[in-house]
Amino acid sequence: MSRLDSMLRRLTAQRDGLNWAAAQVADLKGDVLDIGLGNGRTYDHLRETLPDRRVRVIDRVLQCHPSCVPPEADFLQGEARPMLEQLAQENAPVVLAHYDLGFGVKEKDVAEAAALSPAIAAVMGPGGIIVSGQPLVGFEELSGPEGIPPGRYLFYRAG
Repeated sequence: MSRLDSMLRRLTAQRDGLNWAAAQVADLKGDVLDIGLGNGRTYDHLRETLPDRRVRVIDRVLQCHPSCVPPEADFLQGEARPMLEQLAQENAPVVLAHYDLGFGVKEKDVAEAAALSPAIAAVMGPGGIIVSGQPLVGFEELSGPEGIPPGRYLFYRAG
């Protein structure tokens, strides 16, 4: 499979997974969290898909497309762990989180996701859904929507 085809499959799985997760949390109260803003595509999709929810963002730097810059109050700039700890102190439950941090080195990315899992759990509201590009630990793993190959994207429910 070409890298282009692989990217298209990944982005389609991401979109379909986020749409599925949004439907799963429709009756829950809480915010949305995008961990890893990047160029802002996912953030833009989340705010369009869930217009009545506050969408918070964590990233090391703000370097997204100008149309995807979150409001200053919703952008937590810095390393993920301290930003998640800050968010946990606010006691504003997250009902849908998207985890998309990475260095581009699989072993390093998996280790970081595992290390950050407890901090992610601390911000999640009961029954909240996490959509992740990396394996997380300590959550109930879900099948996710039909049509996404196993392992392409991962889905979890918070306790």
